[in-house]
Amino acid sequence: MNATAEALFVAEPFQASGDVVIDCKVDKIFYGDFLAVRDSIVPIEKHKITGFIGPSGCGKSTVLRSLNRMNDLIQVFRFEGNVMYHGQDIYAKKVDPVVVRRYIGMVFQQPNPFSMSIYDNVAFGLRLNRFKGDVEERVEKALRSAALWNEVKDKLKNSGLSLSGGQQQRLCIARAIATEPDVLLMDEPCSALDPIATRQVEELMLELKEHYTLAMVTHNMQQATRVADTTAFFSVDISQGGRTGYLVEMGPTRQIFEDPREQLTKEYISGEFS
Repeated sequence: MNATAEALFVAEPFQASGDVVIDCKVDKIFYGDFLAVRDSIVPIEKHKITGFIGPSGCGKSTVLRSLNRMNDLIQVFRFEGNVMYHGQDIYAKKVDPVVVRRYIGMVFQQPNPFSMSIYDNVAFGLRLNRFKGDVEERVEKALRSAALWNEVKDKLKNSGLSLSGGQQQRLCIARAIATEPDVLLMDEPCSALDPIATRQVEELMLELKEHYTLAMVTHNMQQATRVADTTAFFSVDISQGGRTGYLVEMGPTRQIFEDPREQLTKEYISGEFS
């Protein structure tokens, strides 16, 4: 793809086959004067795992974090477009981003348990949201859902920092789902984990999609083939002298990896482009 064609390229919209929980339409995303992402339409389907892949700097994490306004914490961030969550634009002026994150939770790249007990880590969001129900019951439910209960049920008063890396990440997942969000965003959730812990988190993700809608960023293409139902491939436009990310192609994971429509996708999947 030559520079002129690349600069004008806009991905063919992906036609979702199921219910769309989040319909993200990025016109432009800026950090100050820097155009980080352009022209990307990314629907997130209910009870499926949507994977974002692509080279470093292509904007996949920026787009993911835009889905629950996490980027608002960056002062120079500016979003042009809309993110429709169950038909409501979460970037509308009347919408409180804190409330958005109550329904669209997030798990980060590095496990980040708080410096408090395992129990208090999971109960933190419940207390923050002034949960009126049975906190102990909800904590146990979240830890069971995160496949961690049997490993920690006898040491709930121990620090969350005392757990292994894989356990810490599952604790963070338990913390995120304790408030029972609708959607769970995961930004490279296994990049800091060993293969065994990675397998445990991947198996957990496949279980969680029965109750939640998931979207994840991954640098590991094999991971995308293992867990993602739908895959969005992003690349970088360097034709204007900068590095602007954009969506090249989105489709069912098997199609993206076995029969991609775009030449750029074929090159990336085959390792000819990085």
